Amino acid sequence: MDPTFSPALHRQRHEFVINFVKSNQPKKVVDLGCGECSLLKQLKFHHEIELLAGVDIDRAVLEKKMRRLAPLATDYLQPRNDRLRIDVYHGSVTQKDARLKGFDLVTSIELIEHLSLADVKLFSEVVFGYMSPVAVIVSTPNADFNPLFRRISGFRHSDHKFEWSRAEFKSWALKVCLDYGFEVEFTGVGQAPPGYRENVGFCSQIGVFHRLGVREVCNHLCFNDAEDVSSYTLLYSKVYPSLRDNNILRRVLVSRVLHWAEKLGRRWVEEKSEGEGEERHGAPETPLPLDEKQTAACGAAMKSLVEHQEVGELFWADGKGPQESCKLGRCVSVPLFALWGSCPQICALSGSLGNLRQLLMDDGKVKLSPDGSALLLNLHEQDQDDFEDSGYGYAEAPVCPHSVEPEEDWDAYV
Repeated sequence: MDPTFSPALHRQRHEFVINFVKSNQPKKVVDLGCGECSLLKQLKFHHEIELLAGVDIDRAVLEKKMRRLAPLATDYLQPRNDRLRIDVYHGSVTQKDARLKGFDLVTSIELIEHLSLADVKLFSEVVFGYMSPVAVIVSTPNADFNPLFRRISGFRHSDHKFEWSRAEFKSWALKVCLDYGFEVEFTGVGQAPPGYRENVGFCSQIGVFHRLGVREVCNHLCFNDAEDVSSYTLLYSKVYPSLRDNNILRRVLVSRVLHWAEKLGRRWVEEKSEGEGEERHGAPETPLPLDEKQTAACGAAMKSLVEHQEVGELFWADGKGPQESCKLGRCVSVPLFALWGSCPQICALSGSLGNLRQLLMDDGKVKLSPDGSALLLNLHEQDQDDFEDSGYGYAEAPVCPHSVEPEEDWDAYV
C-alpha cells in the first residue's frame, strides 16, 4: 500500500513555510509558482508581512483564483496595524522583473521539477542572483522516495521534467550557494514509514537558503541591470485596510471613544441617581459589562465626571437652557483625560492626549466642549445604532502603536 500522509502533503509543505514566517517575520514575501494562490491566502493572515506577491505562468488559473485574496469583512472591522499589499503577476520565473528584487523571502514550492534543466539554470540566476532575497525556500519531489509509491511508474506528475534524488538536489543547491553567496539547510516533509526513513528520506525534500552577509563578490547579474525590467503582467493588486490610513484610524478611534464614553456616562448617571435617591422614568439602564481592570479604571474615570459636574461642567444637549434641553436629556461631559486613562485601546490608537483631541476635532460625529478638553455625550439621544452604522460597530479594535494600526487566525485552504 502506498504511503499516506497526515496532514496531507501539500498542507505540510505550506505549514513549513508558515512556521518559517512565524520564526523569521519577513516583511516582503513572494511565492513563485503560486498557482491557485492557496499559500498566499494563508500568508495574508500573518500581520508581519507588508508586501505579499505571487507569480505564475498560468494566467487562466490566476484570473480564476486571485479574487480569493480580497479582504474579508473582518479585515475592515479589525484593520491591521501595518499596511499589506498583495500583488499577483503573470509571468515566467526564468525572467527578471525589478519589482521582485530585494524581498525577504522567496518560496518555490514544487516548482522547479516543472522546468527544463536549462530553465532551472535561468531560475537560479534570476532568483539567487538577480532577485537576491534574504532567504529562499525550495521544495521538490525526492526521487529516492518514489519506490514506495507502488502504483506510480516514472515521475509523480505528467508535467515533471525531472525528479532529483537527494544527492542531485544537494549538488544543485551547493552550486547555487557557491555561485551566489548563500548557505543552505536540507530538510523535508512527508515522513517515510518506519524502517524506510533513513534510506529514502522525506517525500518532499526542502532546501532553506540564507543569503550570507554583504558579499564582496556578487554575480554580474546583480549590477548589470541598471534599467528597470518589468517582464511580468500585474493582474491583481489590493491594499488591505490598515490603521496607517488616517481615515480608518479615525473611524476606529471614534468608535472606541464613543463606546467607552457611553459606558462611563451611563454608569455615572446610574450611580448618581442611586446615590441621590432619584426616581428615573422607565426601566433603569443596564450597565454594560466590564472586566476587573476596566471596572477599576471606570471608577477612577467616573470620579472625574463627578468632579466636573460639581464645578459646573455638566452640559445640556441643545445648549439653549435646562428647561428645553431636558426633553432631550442631559449631555454628560466626559473629560478626554478620563477616556485616555481608562481605556488602553484609546491610548494606544491615538498615541498622546494631543493626538486624541486633534483626531476627534476632525470628526463631525463627535461633540467636544468649547476648549476641546471633554467629549459631550447625550445619553438619551445617543443610539447604539450610531456605532454600528459606522461600519466598525463594537468590533474589538486592536491595540497598536500611536497614530496608526491591528490578528486573526487563518484556515488553510484545501
